Amino acid sequence: MTPSPTTLPLEQARRTLEIVDAHHHFWDLEGEGHYPWLQDAYDDGFFLGDYTAMRSTFLPAEYRRATSGWNIVGTVHCEAERSRREQVAEDDFLAELHAADPAFPLAIVAHVDFLQEDLDEVLAQHARRPLVRGIRSKPRIAPRRGEDVRGGTGTLQDRRWQDGLRRLVDLDYSWDLRVPYYHLSEAAEVISGIPGLRVVVNHCGLPLDRDPESLEIWRTGLRELAALPDVSMKVSELGLRPNRWDPASNRAVVAELLDVFGAERSMFASNLPVATLTAPTFDDVMESILGGAAGAAPEELAQLFAGTARRVYRLP
Repeated sequence: MTPSPTTLPLEQARRTLEIVDAHHHFWDLEGEGHYPWLQDAYDDGFFLGDYTAMRSTFLPAEYRRATSGWNIVGTVHCEAERSRREQVAEDDFLAELHAADPAFPLAIVAHVDFLQEDLDEVLAQHARRPLVRGIRSKPRIAPRRGEDVRGGTGTLQDRRWQDGLRRLVDLDYSWDLRVPYYHLSEAAEVISGIPGLRVVVNHCGLPLDRDPESLEIWRTGLRELAALPDVSMKVSELGLRPNRWDPASNRAVVAELLDVFGAERSMFASNLPVATLTAPTFDDVMESILGGAAGAAPEELAQLFAGTARRVYRLP
């Protein structure tokens, strides 16, 4: 896809786009579930900065308000770091929401820690929940570019952790990969050694540093991942620390990403409510993504905003 100066106007996009949101979160902080990062000690190191404004219940009603005016026909819920003792309970909470409104969510990306002792048991329980389509399990990462954690426990190179990742192939689950840009090349190396593993990269590969050197590291990782046929990309979470939204830089990131992966391997995702920490409104998110996709044909936009998510997550 080669972007041109022509961008689909927001008003026209509202009228014409059918959207499947491939990544967002729900939580009920007044309910039974426990979300330590939201309800317990505050984390000063959160990757986008201050997240105080997000420490409140976010359910389908709040989601609909945030996306008012847009034709959201369904969503994929990604695990929300609920207590790791409640990994399967999160599935059941989401199944209740689905029963009340089948589009919110249509499917679930659940959680398991590939190092936990009861890994197989928890995976088996997820497999009995028909909405579960994949797993997000985050490897241990370096806190910043230039630091090296390779080979440590829980890292991408940990052989036991990799063995857990391989379990997903037999279950026909995809893996949601969430690492910052400076781990993308390592991830490509690991994925290339696991035939049959379908991978969905979260949040544009998290290009959190936008200086030229960092962006070149990001580009290298993108190209290596795109060379693997079973890897797709979520066009989501363009925010920067601390609580910063940079429309021009965001449009450039989206344009480059689509040039590498193409619309047929890229899927729109809102990352609500996390996106509210940086983007002023949902319209601002859409404006950046549509700007990055400038010049795309209608069929390419249909893939980006719904078709790829439907195919990858096997949505009804």
